[in-house]
Amino acid sequence: MGARRWLVDVEELAAELLPPAGDADPGRPLVLDPRWNLTGPDGREEFEAGHLPGARWVDLETGLSGHGERSRGGAGRHPLPTPAVFEQAMRQAGLHVGRPVVVVDGGALLAAARLWWLLRDAGHDRVRVLDGGFAAWQRAGLPVATGAEPPVPPGDFVAGPSRLPVVDADGVAVALAQGRPVVDVRAPQRFRGEVEPFDPVAGHVPGAVNLPGAALFGADGRMLPTDRLADAVGDLDADPVLYCGSGVTATQGLLALAELGREDGVLYAGSWSDWVSDPDRPVATGR
Repeated sequence: MGARRWLVDVEELAAELLPPAGDADPGRPLVLDPRWNLTGPDGREEFEAGHLPGARWVDLETGLSGHGERSRGGAGRHPLPTPAVFEQAMRQAGLHVGRPVVVVDGGALLAAARLWWLLRDAGHDRVRVLDGGFAAWQRAGLPVATGAEPPVPPGDFVAGPSRLPVVDADGVAVALAQGRPVVDVRAPQRFRGEVEPFDPVAGHVPGAVNLPGAALFGADGRMLPTDRLADAVGDLDADPVLYCGSGVTATQGLLALAELGREDGVLYAGSWSDWVSDPDRPVATGR
């Protein structure tokens, strides 16, 4: 397996965190846990039932998404937050400029990849993702904390100008016209339009290809080794546009591309929930 670029395994992270050097140590990673449930309540209750020692919970809905004036613009169920909203969320979590971050979630990096992407987009590249998430930490028999995290002094994190490529629905149409790949990372049955549990219209963007996010991970919830990951991703042409249901899990695909050394992945932030908000946009079903 090739060297990981943005992922860290539990053994390496445990060596950095245990025994704790003290949360004020600027060299010690700050662990941020944006635990989130696609179909249920926010992840705070799950976080408080068990998390990495010293981890800070981050609310995806209020800190990693924005609505109305808190949004960068665009429709969809999880629009990107404004820099000010994201900056405030990171400061509340105690993040300081330059401090390394490790992002953790329950398992398959649903929300962890979103936070990884937002930090990099804001200019904070000292960020890694725990491969396998909290589930992998538990399986390794490592210490677990419970309950709410204690208060910490606010950090001084600064969200810089957006650095990573993002497109809206018009940008997707342009990509298709240019022959660039548009990739739908949702489950195959949602791509085919057989089921749609979240949005009012089922199907996919005409011309899109399906690369389910689940295909990027092994049975243990860890991202596939580099050689198998390359096979799963396949031979995508340059500047692929990735989308999902609402712009959250598409970042799993962007993380996979980045692990393969590709920084050309583009996020369709509004994703399917934005695409179907306009009844005049075409919809395809089937394979």
